[in-house]
Amino acid sequence: MTFQEKLRAAATQNQSLLCVGLDPDQAQLPAAVRDQDNPTLHFLKHLIDATADLVCAYKPNFAFFGALGERGWPTLKATLEHIPPSIPVIIDAKVGDIGNTAEHYARMFFEVLGADALTVNPYMGRDAVAPFLAYRDKGVFLLCLTSNKGAEDFEQQQLAEGPLYLRVARKACEWNTAGNCGLVVGATQAGAFTELRQLAPDLPFLVPGVGAQGGDLEAVVRKGTDTLGGGLLINASRAILYASGGVDFAEAARRTAQQLRQQIEACRTT
Repeated sequence: MTFQEKLRAAATQNQSLLCVGLDPDQAQLPAAVRDQDNPTLHFLKHLIDATADLVCAYKPNFAFFGALGERGWPTLKATLEHIPPSIPVIIDAKVGDIGNTAEHYARMFFEVLGADALTVNPYMGRDAVAPFLAYRDKGVFLLCLTSNKGAEDFEQQQLAEGPLYLRVARKACEWNTAGNCGLVVGATQAGAFTELRQLAPDLPFLVPGVGAQGGDLEAVVRKGTDTLGGGLLINASRAILYASGGVDFAEAARRTAQQLRQQIEACRTT
């Protein structure tokens, strides 16, 4: 099963465009888990158990696991193993380097770790992206127009044919010969969704920036869904993971995820 097939199946099964980001910040872990042998893993397992029927995907952020040092890799691997196999996993690492290095990144995340998809920085060009796209059954989300203020520095710079992020979107469509390419488009950039969706009608958009970053959920859903009413993975991380710092952290995460999923579905039907 390809990433796209797995994503569509999970989105249909759970009636959800919600992607939960797994960003285990050690400073924000609930006190109730800190006496566990592996507090991060204990925390994430409970979060996954509480939300697995509400999501279309999970998005572990590689940096948060790398910051754990020697425990990081086994914790990440065990986290992925705990996610139900029917739900796709996108590793958020934003990698991008020359071909030989890219090949090893691709092997690490796709073969060794077993991720279904990966975020990739496309700014070194086609030869840096090709090793990831060579895994035809895996998803490759190219950074296009991100939710941070610094997007103005490069992504929104004007070229002869329009802003740079539109060139990235065009290249993604050009490189999408295996149907495994997607775009990262921040929810705070709602004004760009109509043009991006017209330009890339079949590409899935991974959309961070909802929740703590204040993205416009209604505009994202209204302008960003594809012709089938899907094509979006709307990511929320901190708002769900740290909905409560108490012993009820998992229950609070579920309530928050359920509310956000319902809000997304309401936007889809209006």
